[in-house]
Amino acid sequence: MTDTGLELGPQSLDSSIGEFVQENEEYYTGEFAKIQGITGFTWTWNTMAAVGGPIWGAWRGIWGFFWTFLVLELFALVQLGRGLWGELGADQLARYERLLANIAKREQQAADFVAAGSQAEADAQLKIADNLKRVAQTAKEQADQAATESTSVLLIGLALIVIVKIIEGFYANIAYEKHYLKWRANPSVQSGVNKNSAIFGAILMIAIWPLTLFRFTVSDPDAKLSKLTGGFFGGTIPITEFPVKKEYFAELAKSGDAGFDWLANNFGHVFEGITAAIRWVLDGLEVMLIDTPWPVVMVVITVMAFRLAGPRVAIFTAASLLYLAFMGLWELSMITVALIGAGAFLCVLFGIPLGIWFGKSKRAYAFAEPVLDFMQTMPAFVYLIPIIAFFGTGKPPGVLATIIFAMPPVIRLTALGMRGVPEATKEAAVAFGCSKWQLLSNVEIPLAMPSIMTGINQTILMSLSMVVIASLIGAEGLGSLILEALQYAAKGQGLLGGLAILFCAMVIDRIAQGMYRRKVAGH
Repeated sequence: MTDTGLELGPQSLDSSIGEFVQENEEYYTGEFAKIQGITGFTWTWNTMAAVGGPIWGAWRGIWGFFWTFLVLELFALVQLGRGLWGELGADQLARYERLLANIAKREQQAADFVAAGSQAEADAQLKIADNLKRVAQTAKEQADQAATESTSVLLIGLALIVIVKIIEGFYANIAYEKHYLKWRANPSVQSGVNKNSAIFGAILMIAIWPLTLFRFTVSDPDAKLSKLTGGFFGGTIPITEFPVKKEYFAELAKSGDAGFDWLANNFGHVFEGITAAIRWVLDGLEVMLIDTPWPVVMVVITVMAFRLAGPRVAIFTAASLLYLAFMGLWELSMITVALIGAGAFLCVLFGIPLGIWFGKSKRAYAFAEPVLDFMQTMPAFVYLIPIIAFFGTGKPPGVLATIIFAMPPVIRLTALGMRGVPEATKEAAVAFGCSKWQLLSNVEIPLAMPSIMTGINQTILMSLSMVVIASLIGAEGLGSLILEALQYAAKGQGLLGGLAILFCAMVIDRIAQGMYRRKVAGH
């Protein structure tokens, strides 16, 4: 029985192998039968693979074999190159020569001081020269020792080449038999031999091996490559770097600055309006959370947690709020809760509708996916640059940075939940007379709610991670406490502040998740 689930007789199997391999049919038929007839490792040898190595893999279309042994053979060749022409110890020898020149200079200075009658200065220079002689002797010994190791490095390289070739010979037929099974399941997989693939593999080897060998085996490769290329690299740019001139970078940077300035000057009223709206939300939250006496706020939040999420969450909420109060972190914590709450609320407010749209429209999601990837993969610190350029510093820009960073999870998971609603369920609802709005509100959103709640949870956690980063642009709150702890290595302060941030986020998340669980349990 093969992987395709078809039972084949020996004659049919032989013909399929012949169709697959095209060349050396008899050999591969026997080897494949041997491999398939034994459980575990099979002792099978392929001389062509051992000789050709990666090129054989490319010729037969086994690209996993090609890349694996391309790297292994290159590693062995590097050892060979280091043993043959690697000039081991050249760095130490060059250092030794520099030290000798410095010693000669010091001794000449000492002689000049003696001639001038300054014996104390001459003794100081001679003392420095004696110290340098000891260092030079050590460098010379290290250079001699490295030079004597060239034979052992050469032997290691030869041994590695032999070992790699033996592995290639023993493993080739096993890899090719697996490739054959893939071909049986999917006939579009390359079969037989392909000269174009072999040529492509050879081109890859030519592109990878020579420069890598040159880099890891030749002493001072950058200067020598500069001579070989007529000064193209200038003798200063390492061959591991692309020779892009810095003036190109400077010109592009200036263009970026001009673009930001143009947007800030021409759309400043728009940015000011967004900042004012977010500041209005933050001011309202801070009035409720900070200006109100903390015992009142704690009681209200604890009762709300009890009503929405149950007694366990209420007890955890009360304990967390007591920690914040008795540690003297209440005001900073409430500023942080306002920042997290405002950022998470705006993320959910805009993210869930966008997620629903993307879940129902493949075209819209295909357009939005690169944008979401950009928002998630761009380092968080980079968001602060345009935020500062357009919105300045303070709490509202911190909320905006949080929105950009934390919104993608709720959008993605909402879209995932919407796409996960069974088509049969939607068809049944439509058959019973549901309108589009009823289908969305009574069928699709409830069924997608577990995924949506996971997205909200991730958004809250990512909002939490932005609290410290946003403190760099004046967002205040517990993030500024952590930032101060980092600046002055205040370990205890940083730990207590981190726990406070953790408790704030956990309280928000537990209340939101508990409210959803109780609602589900109630139904």
